[in-house]
Amino acid sequence: MSTTIIRDMSFEAAHYLPKTPPGHKCRQMHGHSYTCEVQVTRPVDGESGWVCDFADLRQAFEPVRLALDHHVLNEVPGLENPTSENIARWIWERLAAGVAGLSAIVVHETPTSRCVYTGPDA
Repeated sequence: MSTTIIRDMSFEAAHYLPKTPPGHKCRQMHGHSYTCEVQVTRPVDGESGWVCDFADLRQAFEPVRLALDHHVLNEVPGLENPTSENIARWIWERLAAGVAGLSAIVVHETPTSRCVYTGPDA
């Protein structure tokens, strides 16, 4: 039986969506206070009693946060069209190798709008 733990991370960033139709409000530069949920699903370790240490997730996310926080996302390699969907995939690609059991990345663009990415094989 597996258990899922979730660690919320945050970053501030600006972006614009160049592939939206002319006149679309998101085609203009704007910013968000992003929240990113890093979800890990695996069995609870019998010795420690946890899935993994939340501090380890924070540490794994730190290079991602530094690459995104207070940046224009369109200028980050691989995020030239920084939709929530592309941001979630981009974050997954940077965490998957180092976070065993990574099961989802949830990018909250606003309090009411979010994207869930569960990996390339989902």
